[in-house]
Order: sequence, then structure tokens, then C-alpha cells
Amino acid sequence: MSKIYQMGIEATLDVIGGKWKPIILCNLGHGPLRSGELKRKVPNVTQKMLTQQLRELEKDQIIAREVYNQVPPKVVYSLTEEGKTLRDILVSMSIWGEIRIKQAQSEGEDITLLRDYDGFIEM
Repeated sequence: MSKIYQMGIEATLDVIGGKWKPIILCNLGHGPLRSGELKRKVPNVTQKMLTQQLRELEKDQIIAREVYNQVPPKVVYSLTEEGKTLRDILVSMSIWGEIRIKQAQSEGEDITLLRDYDGFIEM
């Protein structure tokens, strides 16, 4: 059965939608990371969910998975050229969120932003 989209954003959300994928991609925007490093940078994700999200991103050719033949096995994830094209989308989403957080803070909401967006800065 063929896919039918009402709007182009649906195709985007098919690939990067959800709670964890944009966070994973932003972290990989700095450069390649081992799975353990990625898990530390996204501390609230379960290992099962992280693995699932990484597999989906790899299937969609947004990230690459490189396995080194050593003991213990070393696995490194990085953005593909296609993944790097998501830069502007992720930067815009992050800036929008930061503005929204600052607005809520100025209205007295108790919100903490641990770090400003800095993924993809080197690219």
C-alpha cells in the first residue's frame, strides 16, 4: 500500500517525530558518539527506546552506525549527509523552544533550561 500525506510536514515527522529523535540528532550534531555517550547525553531515555530510535533513524538513512571489530564491541553513531540536512529544522525548533521557555519564566513559571541549543554549531 502506498503512503499518502496530506502535508509535507507529515513526511518530516515520519522520520524525526517523537520525543527522542530530535534530541538524539541534536547531540549527534556535534559529531559521532558511541552508544554509551549518547545514553549519558539523553539520560531519561531507556536503553530499549534509545536502541529502537537509533535503528529507525539508521533505517531512514539519517544516521550511520559503524561497528568496530574489537572486544568489547565498539559502536559509533554519526549523522549521514542526509541527516545533516536537518540542521536548520532542528536549530529553528530549539530556538523556538528557548524563546517559549524564557517567556514562561518571565511569567513566573518554574522552568529550568539546562543548556541552550548548541548542536550543529560546528557544521
